[in-house]
Amino acid sequence: MKIIVLNCGSSSIKYQLFDMPARTVLAKGIVDKIGLKGAAIKHKRNDGVEAKLEGDILDHQSGIEYLLGVLISKKYGSIESLDEISAVGHRVVHAGEKFSGSVLITDEVIEALEECVDLAPLHNPPNLKGIYAMKELLPEVLQVGVFDTAFHQTMPPKAYLYGLPYALYEKYKIRRYGFHGTSHKYVSQRACEFLGVDIHNQRIITCHLGNGASLAAIDRGRSVDTSMGMTPLEGLVMGTRCGDLDVGALLYIADKEETSIQYTSTLVNKFSGMLGISGISSDMRDIEIAAEQGNERARLAMEIYQYRVRKYIGAYAAAMGGVDMIVFTGGIGENDTVTRTKSLEGLEYMGVLVDTEKSLSIRGKEVEISKPESRVKVLVIPTDEEFMIAKDTYEIYSKVGMEVK
Repeated sequence: MKIIVLNCGSSSIKYQLFDMPARTVLAKGIVDKIGLKGAAIKHKRNDGVEAKLEGDILDHQSGIEYLLGVLISKKYGSIESLDEISAVGHRVVHAGEKFSGSVLITDEVIEALEECVDLAPLHNPPNLKGIYAMKELLPEVLQVGVFDTAFHQTMPPKAYLYGLPYALYEKYKIRRYGFHGTSHKYVSQRACEFLGVDIHNQRIITCHLGNGASLAAIDRGRSVDTSMGMTPLEGLVMGTRCGDLDVGALLYIADKEETSIQYTSTLVNKFSGMLGISGISSDMRDIEIAAEQGNERARLAMEIYQYRVRKYIGAYAAAMGGVDMIVFTGGIGENDTVTRTKSLEGLEYMGVLVDTEKSLSIRGKEVEISKPESRVKVLVIPTDEEFMIAKDTYEIYSKVGMEVK
């Protein structure tokens, strides 16, 4: 059966067309600069045929209509008719406490997601636009929501509650939710498959390191803690996000600079993190080059990033009473060999023995980078969130008893 996976951003739509359960990616691409000058769709078929098609793409519905047209076109298409599409899987960032797993999208689910917009004002609205568009364009096709927050709904209250008046949790659901859940779930499962071990016997720390970054403590297949909080701002130092911060420091800045809430939010979300510390870039590649050339602030930014990853690994090992496996993924985790290796330095006391030569030489591949005698296995597992969305969509499609096309 054919499944479309959609990841709708504010001005873009990333998509993949899967043939399930074979897991074959028939086509993938991105509709970029929606509503802006230079809007275009970049499309690639699994046989290598590529296209870049520019046009007026005013909104998400027209963007999805455009990509559906490309998928059935004679020149670039992978299917002959839209009738071949059995289901659509949507990445949705925030589901609050409403869903602990992927769900069939109904009117009631849409209403629940609309209630979560305040929790993710930058992400949920475009996610919902994709759902609205598919409901209009392919009304008979089943839709499934796969949520970044759902995997972390197994966290206990001691991990997700903040030290605020409990009434604020009851009234506004202010708590730790966590993100990157689809990625953390995928790489933890895949790492166990790679090593041939049962995930229900493993204590795993997954490190999703990219421009946005988070760690998760996964105890026997269940997320028990994660570094991002109510929003993706908390936790590790990231590309432009500050990560953990004393709230008192934020209040002090707001008072001294006489800034608005909106300005302060922009400061900690867009101009902080690696960009703010280095003064160079939010891209780790640029920062590493500058550090190698002797830029002190670039070197400092890298040290802070690596220290924060190492500190969270130690904290999560303590939380789970030990760790059996550490898994790196994401653009930095998979490809930045220096950051990955440095983040593990000093963890020998925990039984982490890294094959430094291997760690520094391998990028973007499934590989174990720990030494054979290491008590803790360390792996690099490229993430595949789109496949996880397709997998959950296929499973829900099968459960509801619809005829597989």
